[in-house]
Amino acid sequence: MIIYNVTIQVDDSIHEAWLEWIKEHIPQVLSTGRFVEAKLTRVLVDEEMGGTIYSVQYKARSRKHLDEYYEKYADQLRQDGMRRFADKMLAFRTELEIIDEYKVNFN
Repeated sequence: MIIYNVTIQVDDSIHEAWLEWIKEHIPQVLSTGRFVEAKLTRVLVDEEMGGTIYSVQYKARSRKHLDEYYEKYADQLRQDGMRRFADKMLAFRTELEIIDEYKVNFN
């Protein structure tokens, strides 16, 4: 499994509109069929430059699925956010390979 992580710093002036938009955007990304789940999280740090930082983590079954997303869908889906929010948000992306997963069983 591969995690495609998008970290976004959102300016306070667009925060509410961006949050509403991202909650519509994530299902659009999932509808490409290249990811099996997504998580929207807020990064718990105080940003010196202001704004709020979020992370969206999309889980893909394989590198092939992520590459297909890049080739067929990424540009179009990214441009929607850039068109709406331009210089009021800053995003960077990382790819993580899941080596192993552990869970606690509370019985």
